[in-house]
This record gives sequence, C-alpha cells and structure tokens, in this order.
Amino acid sequence: MMEHMINESSGSFIIDSHHHFWDLGKFKYDWMPNEPNILLRNYLPDDLVPLLKHNGVSGTILIQAHQSIEEAEFLLDLAKNNRYIHGVVIWVDLTSINVSKTLDRLIKCPKLVGVRHQVENEPDVTWLNRDDVLRGLKEVAHRGLAYDLLIRPIHLKHIPDLAEKIPELRMVVDHIAKPAIRTGSIESWAKDITVLATVPNIYCKVSGMVTEAAPGKYSADDFKPYVSHVRDSFGIDRLMWGSDWPVCLLAANYSMVLNVALDALGYLTY
Repeated sequence: MMEHMINESSGSFIIDSHHHFWDLGKFKYDWMPNEPNILLRNYLPDDLVPLLKHNGVSGTILIQAHQSIEEAEFLLDLAKNNRYIHGVVIWVDLTSINVSKTLDRLIKCPKLVGVRHQVENEPDVTWLNRDDVLRGLKEVAHRGLAYDLLIRPIHLKHIPDLAEKIPELRMVVDHIAKPAIRTGSIESWAKDITVLATVPNIYCKVSGMVTEAAPGKYSADDFKPYVSHVRDSFGIDRLMWGSDWPVCLLAANYSMVLNVALDALGYLTY
C-alpha cells in the first residue's frame, strides 16, 4: 500500500485512500460543528481535482459522511462520473434484516469497495461485537467488501475478538484510531495497536491526524511517534495514506496533510 506513496517521477503513484464529498442541500451532517466554519459549504468532485493535480495524486477512495442509503447512492453516482474515484466506502444499516438485499443492489456498482459505520459515536463500546452487527458484517465479508473502522482508542481492544469471529473480514483502521495526539498520550494506544496488527487482514490508514492535534500549535514532530508505531506494527504493505479532505481543512490544507504523513513515515522503500 504505502510503497506507492512516492514521487511520480519514480514510476509509482499516490492514492488518497480517504476523502469525502458532501452536499448540504441534500443531507444534514449532524457531526459538523454548528458555528460558522470552513466545512459548512458543499465539497464536490470539481473542488478536489486541482488539489490532486497539484500534489501528484492519481486516484482516490471516497468515504461516507452521512449514515443513509441515500448518501450511499449519491456517492456511487459521483464515482461513476469521475474516473479518479477508484472506490467508494458507503454506509449501510448492518443491523437490518434486509442488509444482504441492500448490499446486493448496491454492489452492482463496481466501484463499491467497502462499508463504514460511525462507531466512534455509538454509546456502546462493544457495538461491533453485538450479534445483529456481526450478522451484518458477515454479509459484508461474504461479498468481499472491506470494513472501515471509524473508532477511537477505547474500541481497539474489542477488534481482535471481532476478527476471530469473522476471520474472512478485511478491516481498515481509519485515522490510526484517533490517538490523543493533542496531549501526547501514546502508551495504551500503542499497546493495543501492537496487538491489533498481529491480525493479518487488518490494515491502517495514516490519516485524520491533524484534527486530533492541538489547533494551530502542532508540528510535524508531534505525529512521528504515532506514525512510526503503526509503521513498525503493520509494516509498509498494510498502511495507506488518506487526506481526510475536506475535514482536514479545520487544521491544515491538502498539501500540508500529505507532507506531514510523508515526513512522519520517512523512507518508504523496502
């Protein structure tokens, strides 16, 4: 995965594995801050194109931002009409008795590659191990789709149990599980990441870090202990980079996010 994150002149390419689009006229995004901020406008495919060109990014994976089938259909339609979107990770109701039918309908779009639920907002930290959720995740695995883990450090210790129950399910940890970069806390998170990385079908995104740091006060060095640990734990071949654009704009622009990741990762070839 991460071996592709090198300069295009070397013959390789960069894939942004995590970004969003949204249309405020179509959906209400409850997770967005209420006060005026840079996120409260539409972000659509044409807005991203110049950023990709400027940074040498060849393709992207589009990630859900609204928990609805309507948004899933909206994102898949955007992907059909924009060649640089290589895949889409959507939301479906994993607890629904109709989840298999929903997946069978949506998977007709060849760019559907995964499913995500905003687990970080669930009051039950063991939500992923509930029987009804497990039933839905088995349907995801059965169709060869990946599952994106939008979680926080408190959830990490529950993921190996999930992997044991559904060993065929490929999972991707979003945003390195959002460690407390702002305070520099690392020990407990690092221990759980080490355990998690022993599961061979779990991958990790080096993404979403700038919004977990102290606003306007961070430096690239603040991220290095965390990125070094996921690199050492997962290895380069199970890491991927994601911009988390446009959410990242709360703390940094697209180029800054890419450069922070590259700087923290260091030398990338085997």
